[in-house]
Amino acid sequence: MKENDLRFISEAIRLAREGMHNNSGGPFGAVIVKEGKIIGKGCNSVAKTNDPTAHAEIVAIRNACRTLNHFQLDNCVIYSSCEPCPMCLGAIYWARPSRIVYACTREDAAAVGFDDEFIYREIDIPLEKRSIPAQQQEREQALEVFREWVKKEDKSVY
Repeated sequence: MKENDLRFISEAIRLAREGMHNNSGGPFGAVIVKEGKIIGKGCNSVAKTNDPTAHAEIVAIRNACRTLNHFQLDNCVIYSSCEPCPMCLGAIYWARPSRIVYACTREDAAAVGFDDEFIYREIDIPLEKRSIPAQQQEREQALEVFREWVKKEDKSVY
């Protein structure tokens, strides 16, 4: 365990408890740290905001990116009270922190009613056979936008 990991994971757990008792959402909390300082934090706010994407890690990422005024979390560490779900893990990888530290496992979360295993299984199923089927349409029209992106000279590459 690295120096300060205990302090920051404890803060993520505290936020999980606080958010749960405030009825913000499920028992999840997260903090984002850069150079030993918390730059973003959040608790699950799904119920409070009626936003299914308002998981603790997503809330913390949004908060940290506002603090940094940047869309990536270079040289940051994400501390989460629980192993990130597939959505949060995707967001974390897009944000590009240097490390993730978590407390409970996804199995621990499933044991209290937060089971994301079906999403992990869905990823391996062909698109048209998933429980929410996906259908492709108008690819050529959308490819035009991609072609424009490639030519765009003032784009922000990420």
